[in-house]
Amino acid sequence: MKEKMVANRDELTQYLDELLDAARFADYGPNGLQVEGRAEVRHLVSGVTASLALIEAAAADGADALLVHHGLFWRGQDGRVTGWMKQRLAALLRHDISLIAYHLPLDAHPTLGNNAQLARVLGWTPQGNFGDKALGCIGQPAEPGQSAASIAADIGARLQRAPLLVEGDGRPIRRVAWCTGGAQGYFEAAIAAGADLYLTGEISEPQAHYARESGVAYIACGHHASERYGAMALGAHVAERCGISHRHIDIDNPA
Repeated sequence: MKEKMVANRDELTQYLDELLDAARFADYGPNGLQVEGRAEVRHLVSGVTASLALIEAAAADGADALLVHHGLFWRGQDGRVTGWMKQRLAALLRHDISLIAYHLPLDAHPTLGNNAQLARVLGWTPQGNFGDKALGCIGQPAEPGQSAASIAADIGARLQRAPLLVEGDGRPIRRVAWCTGGAQGYFEAAIAAGADLYLTGEISEPQAHYARESGVAYIACGHHASERYGAMALGAHVAERCGISHRHIDIDNPA
């Protein structure tokens, strides 16, 4: 049996900081190492959100470090370690697991990021960017000229989750825009960028009206469903580079 190689936790995190250009982003929480565990990393687990279920699953899998998109610390928290925060931190500290999290930097990476990886899964071709920090992507769908309903059905089959569709004016879809997660606020920028259809994880009340009035179709495919692929790709990449083992664990979330 081949012996696992060992990565240094701090060197691994420094590499990820540089790869994702984390310093470029004024984010909603800290990117990089959020909870310090053991210094040596032989086995890395990746996942979407640092929930208690994922932390416990990572511990059972023998993880030395956990790499996620949604970490523990966010702007606006009051800083008290009680309830769910105490449970998650206690589990990480008990098992000496490092928690490494990247939010906007992971959305934005041109090949390993959530937007790029969702496009890969859907067969879409990125051709440019739009919106704040150029986080949104615009390009072509897998088969230009299809109806919004046909594209929604294909998305549902590929993501294994039925999306919500507001059809717009029924135009053939030749140009698509997308931004994973809770990016419903990017819809107006997508319309201005010339999209026939906009895809993100969530929808709020105003977007249904914008779709009907602008004619641009809107698809909400689920926050979690749209962001399953970035951490998976990033974990696989860093594991191959460092020679360590990696497993992606998906904790199902209906949101």
